[in-house]
Amino acid sequence: MNRLFKIAQHVNASADAPSTSLGACPTASTMSEASKSDDDVVICSALRTPICKARRGGFKDMAPEDLLAPLYKATVDATKVNPKDIGDIQIGNASMPGAGAVSARMSQFLGGVSYETPLSVVNRQCSSGLQAVANIASSIKAGVIDVGLAGGVESMTMFPMGEGMDPNKFSTHLMDNDGALSCLMPMGITSENVAEKYGIDRKRQDSMAVESHKKAAAAAKAGLFKDEIVPVKARVKDAKGNVQEVVVSADEGPREGTTLQSLGALKPAFKAGGSTTAGNSSQVSDGAAMVLLARRSVAKKLGLPIIARMRSFAVVGVDPTLMGIGPAFAIPAALEKAGLGVNDIDVYEINEAFASQATMSVDHLKIPAEKVNPKGGAIALGHPLGCTGSRQIATLLPELKRTNKKLGVVSMCIGTGMGAAGVFESEQ
Repeated sequence: MNRLFKIAQHVNASADAPSTSLGACPTASTMSEASKSDDDVVICSALRTPICKARRGGFKDMAPEDLLAPLYKATVDATKVNPKDIGDIQIGNASMPGAGAVSARMSQFLGGVSYETPLSVVNRQCSSGLQAVANIASSIKAGVIDVGLAGGVESMTMFPMGEGMDPNKFSTHLMDNDGALSCLMPMGITSENVAEKYGIDRKRQDSMAVESHKKAAAAAKAGLFKDEIVPVKARVKDAKGNVQEVVVSADEGPREGTTLQSLGALKPAFKAGGSTTAGNSSQVSDGAAMVLLARRSVAKKLGLPIIARMRSFAVVGVDPTLMGIGPAFAIPAALEKAGLGVNDIDVYEINEAFASQATMSVDHLKIPAEKVNPKGGAIALGHPLGCTGSRQIATLLPELKRTNKKLGVVSMCIGTGMGAAGVFESEQ
């Protein structure tokens, strides 16, 4: 029997009987203590591109390095940092071969940062952008560098999710190990598993989707994204191959007027009789984001703006068949490291990979709905995989400033069964 068919058969069987194991083993680090210190890891800038629809949006003809390049210049312009003071760069990506190591290195040159500044890349799938920020923060905390750039990028147009993954090239022992095999379970099926296990029906999922679009559309209309978005000059080809240069300055995903009725007409996307649809799942998108971090003492010495500090970071493992529940366990781990509780946080940016898993995480932690994704989430804004973690920081910090709030959390689920979370404190 063909191995691909065997895997699909196993995946379908697993979807009908999801594992009940919720064990999570946290690994976390504290970046800054409760009281301010010259040794704190601070954030000097957090910016992003607009998020565009993959395959048909404003960035469909843009290479990942062209998405990143404008952010280098915008970061330098916003902070007046001398590029020579940047000790390291790390970029997150989920789908490019080698996490886009060559592409990321090229992007810094296109963005005006010289070869003297080193660069690396990281792939922790949907948390790659946050992982890059945590890695640079850890290097600062450890004394390896004093100033660093971190970010993430994804062109889901040019590098579709899962493209190039050939199950026939995996270990021949996969069929003998349920845990290993479940890592190949389609993300949509894990969403169905979460919905079934935690009793999250179609109406609740669609309701979260409606709210996501409503909040994102209202935020865009009120100009709440202007402080985080860097307009990008994009070269777009039409159906005849003609190239036109346009300036993309706004997110393409939010749909004003989305209703339960309109979403209710959509068919299940992953499983017959299921509840996960294209309307209550994150959008397939293109985009990039970038964060400048520094040691507080060095930021002050160099005259860099200090807009926030990173308090903690945590990443946990969960059952791959229920991968979406990751935030429910990563958030408490990060909060514990920061010496905080759920109720201490003013704003939660929880990635809406699927409405099922985001709803489960909010329910599990008993987070008040008004604190979650106040400017909309990935269902409305989109989810460029490797970009999302750093994009959420760029979205969080202006909201904390606008509302005169202090503490925020960024969190997301991760394919193959993980979750990550970071705690940030505004100083604006």
